[in-house]
Amino acid sequence: MSTHTPRGPVLDTTVAPAAARIVEALRPELLLTQEHHMCPGCGEPLALRGFLDTLSEMGVAQRSIAVAGIGCYTSFSGTMDVDLVQALHGRAPSVATGVKRMKPDAVVFTLQGDGDMVNEGLQEVLHTAARGEQVTCILLNNGVFGETGGHMTATSVIGQRTKNSLDGRDAEYHGYPILIGDLVSRLEGAAYVARGSVHNAGAVARTKKMFRRAFETQVERRGFSFVEVLTMCPTGWFVPTADGPGYMNDTLGEVHIMGELKVDGVVRTTDELRIENEHRQHEIEAALARGGLDT
Repeated sequence: MSTHTPRGPVLDTTVAPAAARIVEALRPELLLTQEHHMCPGCGEPLALRGFLDTLSEMGVAQRSIAVAGIGCYTSFSGTMDVDLVQALHGRAPSVATGVKRMKPDAVVFTLQGDGDMVNEGLQEVLHTAARGEQVTCILLNNGVFGETGGHMTATSVIGQRTKNSLDGRDAEYHGYPILIGDLVSRLEGAAYVARGSVHNAGAVARTKKMFRRAFETQVERRGFSFVEVLTMCPTGWFVPTADGPGYMNDTLGEVHIMGELKVDGVVRTTDELRIENEHRQHEIEAALARGGLDT
């Protein structure tokens, strides 16, 4: 049952539609359990589901090897059915390099947070990309050291309140946030660089496509690939759980813009992504004003 308004049909959501069907497995094949040790509202489990689903869909799960950094996400080592190596703070890209050179047919990827990668191991990921290593680095970026209670990281944005920037990050005192995707995309060895998010369903779907393109880049031996994923951390941000997605979109999302920064040798800056996304949003709003996206 539906009614019509000037903006299009409104569905009755009090009952399931007659044609409802499950389009995805409730639990990814490579996820051993849906239980985890993350705080309520954490976005990292959503990112985990995305790349695990992608590995299964590509049929490369049995030859995949993860290299985990140090952070909240390290606990995923006990919940994902993928061979895994534990690295020291910031060293995951270098460990992944060694794994890939010893097992060139393996699909090797790192799992790191912004504190681990951008604060403690920036040189590791940059040199790995510069060498064009055939690995994929995944960054879970929430702008804080979540595991230690919400301290500022190199990706925290100007004005963001953290445990050690209670009045907000100040550029003169703390410096400016590092846009890691922009740095990596300019290196010749980097073949694919993207920045996604998990703050809503559309962003999750778009980020999953980025995972696929990154892993395909590695399988096809086209060079280094990199996917940054903006994730929620309500506990580390000191905001209510339900406010996490909106807070993320309005803070990190306004600086670390979502989109593909390097594809097929073509580099786009974060500023260019901003303009592109704003143009796309205007097109969507215009289509909705005309009565729907299909008109």
